[in-house]
Amino acid sequence: MAETDEFGEELADFVRRVAELKSARSVPADELPTVLDAAIFELDHVADQLWPRFQRLSSDGPSGIASTDRQEQQLLKALFQRVPVPVALVDRETVVRRLNFAAASFTGVRAGYATGRPLTGFLAHADRAAFRSQAAAVARGDGDRSLTVHLQQQPSAPVRATLTALRPSGEPRSAVLVVLQPADSRVPSGANTPGPAPNLTETTRHTVLMDLVDTMTTTLLSAPGEDRSAVPERAAEVLHERFADWVVVDTGAARLVRTTVLGPSDIPGPSDAPGLSDTPGPSDIQGPSEGRRPSAYAEVVAALAAQDPAACPLVVEAARGGSTALQVRPEDPDVFGRDTSGDPFLVRANVTSLLCVPLTTASGPVRGVLTLFRSGGRLAFSMAEAQAMDMMSRHIALAMARLN
Repeated sequence: MAETDEFGEELADFVRRVAELKSARSVPADELPTVLDAAIFELDHVADQLWPRFQRLSSDGPSGIASTDRQEQQLLKALFQRVPVPVALVDRETVVRRLNFAAASFTGVRAGYATGRPLTGFLAHADRAAFRSQAAAVARGDGDRSLTVHLQQQPSAPVRATLTALRPSGEPRSAVLVVLQPADSRVPSGANTPGPAPNLTETTRHTVLMDLVDTMTTTLLSAPGEDRSAVPERAAEVLHERFADWVVVDTGAARLVRTTVLGPSDIPGPSDAPGLSDTPGPSDIQGPSEGRRPSAYAEVVAALAAQDPAACPLVVEAARGGSTALQVRPEDPDVFGRDTSGDPFLVRANVTSLLCVPLTTASGPVRGVLTLFRSGGRLAFSMAEAQAMDMMSRHIALAMARLN
């Protein structure tokens, strides 16, 4: 009975992950392959783990669990239908046994019509022989296969078909699970429906991001001739609050030195931030913003300013490897080190997402590390923002190199 309960918990976790995948259908087209790969991984998990365990429980379990197992089987069938990825179950002759809702919409063929007919009948003639041959190889146990085919109704849009073997319960032969996904950004559809409306939110965020890049470039180009350390400080002022709640700058080649820490300037008092001191103080340690209203995080700012960058694993790794790090809801609270009382800085600063970017050119050494935090209810850093920050970091490094 304990094994049955464990199976039920694992199945419930799978259902939750499927719900998350369904909610991810609105991601931009260039990020869709990542979601599809995750969905394929979940299908493989069902085929390799959940289904064999279900078969074992069905054959070995006591008769009292039979009704529960039947319910689990019905649930698995329902999950197959609701998975937001086009999936078909065929035999070694490519005859369709099941076609989920997403596959019906993807191919433009009703599931009731497709069942009992070869899946190759819905492909372009030139692809049928290859698909049939690969399906037979997968069914006889020669391993998973993947090939590009074309749907007969949409011959101009290539489709990537991934095939994996699946042994249905109580059957002597293996079936073939087929996952379909667009091989490029175009998604075939059975109906001539108009494309999705532009995502105004994403468009706005892109415009704001381009404005930030323009401001950063203007600041770096218009900066007067001064010492090299002033360049990242000016860049930090551009990014502070507009792009990130916290900005931490460490400069140096042989040994990093913390030069700038900018923290939130308009945060509720200590009564709303448990564990933080109400001692007033500036919200940064350098720059023209020293007259800003004291922040409830002033003590955290001072502690960060006093931290040795060598005691910060994230900064050390960025300086050593020269690659950008993006973390959303960081799992390791110690990744940015601890203060003198032993409390993790990420916890004290209420960090919900972070970007750690080395200041380096394509061929030059690392001249410093720029770390950005977002906290509270602010949207997490996106991949697009990380790419833009990576570009700005190279511009900052070029400006620093110019003042050598």
